[in-house]
Amino acid sequence: MDMIQTQCCGVPFYFCSHPAWSGAAHGFSTRLGGVSPSPWDSLNLGAGRGDAPERVEENFRRFCAAVGTHSDAVIKNHQVHGAVVRRVTSREEAVELSQSGTFPADALVTQVPGLCLTVFSADCIPVLLYDPVRRVVGAAHAGWRGTAAGVVFQAIHTMVRDYGCTPGDILAAIGPGISSCCFETHADVPEGLRQGLHEQAEPFIHPLPGGKKFRVDLKGANARWLEQAGLFPEHIALCPVCTACRPDLFWSHRRLGQARGSMAAMIELRLQ
Repeated sequence: MDMIQTQCCGVPFYFCSHPAWSGAAHGFSTRLGGVSPSPWDSLNLGAGRGDAPERVEENFRRFCAAVGTHSDAVIKNHQVHGAVVRRVTSREEAVELSQSGTFPADALVTQVPGLCLTVFSADCIPVLLYDPVRRVVGAAHAGWRGTAAGVVFQAIHTMVRDYGCTPGDILAAIGPGISSCCFETHADVPEGLRQGLHEQAEPFIHPLPGGKKFRVDLKGANARWLEQAGLFPEHIALCPVCTACRPDLFWSHRRLGQARGSMAAMIELRLQ
């Protein structure tokens, strides 16, 4: 399955265009199409970045309108770079657009239509999940620690255990994030991946000359976790664009530090 860039209402975003995804409104934002000034220019969706609340709210309204989701039912977590999965059951769990999430978790799942599951990134890997048979959706934030801990594997496990999903029915979209071309690390990241994926981590770890630093492919590692959970490779869409390589399209924490905005990935079950 392919992921493509499109634009609606003046807001560009990435999504899966395959008809199998038609039951889930979804998208991965860029930094373009919003109202925020520098250093958040322009579609900053991070409520805790120092941007004015009214601008964050307007940016959310624009992005939700473009994707086709409901801005009054945005569900957020307090992302902690782990593998905790939160089940969402009601609109009462929605968070004000200008406020940060408070529940400590890095993945969300629901079978309730009209709930806009949202995760945030600025180099970390956002992953959206959709089971068109059982009608269940999920969203996961996978930094290197979450990747090492298998947050996407845990999200699939929750969908199977709690909602009766069959892994072979589940579709996954791995969104824009830092790629191995720019993700240079010390040994802690490769060791973390090896603890989680064991020998299957090796294709995603590339030693640099000298043996003390590595380039790591987090997108590929997350795809491997999804395959371990039972997803078919042909059901996994992967966006090849690197957030650190494209400052014109994305914010990169590695390049910009704290003086930046945040992108979002969101997914919502459509009403049948």
